[in-house]
Amino acid sequence: VQLVESGGDMVQPGGSLRLSCAASGFDFEANGMYWVRQVPGKGLEWVSSISGSGLGTNYADTVKSRFVISRDNAKNRVYLQMNSLKPEDTAVYYCATDPIGRTKGQGTQVIVSS
Repeated sequence: VQLVESGGDMVQPGGSLRLSCAASGFDFEANGMYWVRQVPGKGLEWVSSISGSGLGTNYADTVKSRFVISRDNAKNRVYLQMNSLKPEDTAVYYCATDPIGRTKGQGTQVIVSS
């Protein structure tokens, strides 16, 4: 399994970012995919999930109505569109094949600061 995240950056509060994750080495379309995040010194936090078909999505209360998860099964990619970013969204974001991040990529840093 290989998961490679990209798209992290530093943005001002209220800004937007789109994270991308390229997946390989497993049956992508058959698997739900997840975004989790981690603040230094804290544990992993589940952010969002999407079913294999892409028809089912779920969000943590902290990001609901601001973040949108999607996937392109033809490209083996999963995305996280993050809008109305807040300083508390600052974290390393990982895509994962499970909701607790046992199998995840190297992460991409998101910093929300003025």
